Amino acid sequence: MPPQRTQPPIIIKRKPRPHAHYHGGAWKVAYADFMTAMMALFIVLWMMNQSTRIKQAVAGYFNDPHGTAALLGTTVNGTGTPTPISNTDLNALKNRIEQEIKAKKDLEKLAKQIEITITPEGLRIEMLEDKNGTFYKSGSAQLSQNGQELLALLASELKTIPNHLLIEGHTDATQYSTNADYTNWELSTDRANAARRLLQQDGVRHDQVTQVRGYADQMLRVPSNPFDPSNRRVTILVKNEPGAPAKLPAVPGLAQDGSTTSASASTAAMKIPATAAGSGKKISP
Repeated sequence: MPPQRTQPPIIIKRKPRPHAHYHGGAWKVAYADFMTAMMALFIVLWMMNQSTRIKQAVAGYFNDPHGTAALLGTTVNGTGTPTPISNTDLNALKNRIEQEIKAKKDLEKLAKQIEITITPEGLRIEMLEDKNGTFYKSGSAQLSQNGQELLALLASELKTIPNHLLIEGHTDATQYSTNADYTNWELSTDRANAARRLLQQDGVRHDQVTQVRGYADQMLRVPSNPFDPSNRRVTILVKNEPGAPAKLPAVPGLAQDGSTTSASASTAAMKIPATAAGSGKKISP
């Protein structure tokens, strides 16, 4: 009997089917664009609901994210050391601040309570109160909305210059309270210190403010009326540094020392001790 032959195995080859077109990545690009637009929308909506101070702080970051604007231009010498701005620049700084105040409706109406003058010591910026309180809440060291807006505006300009700053607080002769632990001495110092904190929060360098002083009612702006509301004020002085060229012209009604302190004490920081509160004596810096 002859042997039986086995059938050869049947091999079926199937070609793989190509992926459908919808598996491409084009949709991911469109989705990423959509999410980016949504994120930008939410950021804008968040910014619209923030205070003026936060808006200016965010704008300042985008204008100068690395905080190096103060080191650019003509205020830095070849070694990278900041040099004081000239008297002409102080006048230009004065004009810029005045123009920015006029550009803001909330501050333009308060222009009579913001005095900016050139003195032998430098550029003096005074925030004068009225009887109801303009820049600070009445009887408090807490800044009002107007005070925060003005100081944020000043910080945007002052942080770009190397000159040192001196901040003074003053009150009128009205007794603050019967509490001997907190008097006009403490109130004037606290108001000046509140201004310093906000300026530095908005970009002024920590080593730029060299002095914070409180004078209570010992340096009245209107000596003939010790209770005049304008005696309550905070002053920011942009110091005319020793390296700045030429002395500024004398201003009528002001002593050559700026009616505040001698030049020899202009570079040392001063703190008012708590024991001086209510002493009724002028504290010499």
